[in-house]
Amino acid sequence: MLETRIVTLPMNVRFRGITERELMLVCGPNGWAEWSPFLDYAGSELRPWWLACREWAEGPRPVVQRDRVPVNCTIPAVGPDRAHAMAAASGCRTAKIKIAEPGQSEADDLARIEAVADALGEGGRVRVDANGAWSVDEAERRLVRLAREGLEYVEQPCLAVTDLAEVRRRLARRGVEVLIAADESIRRSDDPWRVVELEAADVAVLKVQPLGGVAACLELAERLPIPVVVSSALESSVGLAAGIALAAALPELPYACGLDTGRLLAADVTDDPLVAVGGEMPVRPVGVSEQRVRELAAAPERQEFWQARLMATMGAR
Repeated sequence: MLETRIVTLPMNVRFRGITERELMLVCGPNGWAEWSPFLDYAGSELRPWWLACREWAEGPRPVVQRDRVPVNCTIPAVGPDRAHAMAAASGCRTAKIKIAEPGQSEADDLARIEAVADALGEGGRVRVDANGAWSVDEAERRLVRLAREGLEYVEQPCLAVTDLAEVRRRLARRGVEVLIAADESIRRSDDPWRVVELEAADVAVLKVQPLGGVAACLELAERLPIPVVVSSALESSVGLAAGIALAAALPELPYACGLDTGRLLAADVTDDPLVAVGGEMPVRPVGVSEQRVRELAAAPERQEFWQARLMATMGAR
């Protein structure tokens, strides 16, 4: 049985609806790996995350093409002043901004986007992520307006692949140039190829754990006829190392990768966290601090939950 540790990492800001990130560390022949499916994942959705963890703990590592990876900063659904400060402090030239947050308005989104664009300055690139929040009509209306902001792309404006395809067609008919990136439509789909078949996206977002590991992502990237961008699943530095390795192994990186999410965490499992410097992240191994792991150990009932979750996932076929 592989050695495991379950930890709870506090976050600096609410993100993806959570203020704490729970995860399991797994130690294998290669060292530490991470298994951290979000709590809204269940059943067969959990298995790719486990395969990715086992691959990183026990399997071969990819051959990398570069020793550093360009990244974007990630801006949560915060106010414009904080968004400006986060973007300015990141050192990145590209920012991904969360929009369409429940309880917030279109004006809130625009204020955040404008603040981040100002912080990045001339030549900075802004992309936004709606996490599938909009209907087709709402996406069309919003994106016609947001096109004026010079977006690099919009990630997952609608949840269904068919809706993404319809939005893309409508924008093209209106002569609105906004690229569509697919995230959930790939990582939470039984058939990620529908994005291609329906011409629903211009960019594919790849995340190591939900897609079953680095090797699986490399194969997918090779077969996809559209460019890819590597992003994180809000992992600790242990999980981020796998995402960085994937990005470093790709033949081309046309877009900055969404891997500088360690800044969203108030604590990490290592004494040397992976964070961007000058808009880039290094390709390197990550060691785990036993002291930090002890201090961050999850509550007993959460330990039991994760162990039971793992047993059910390992037993599923």
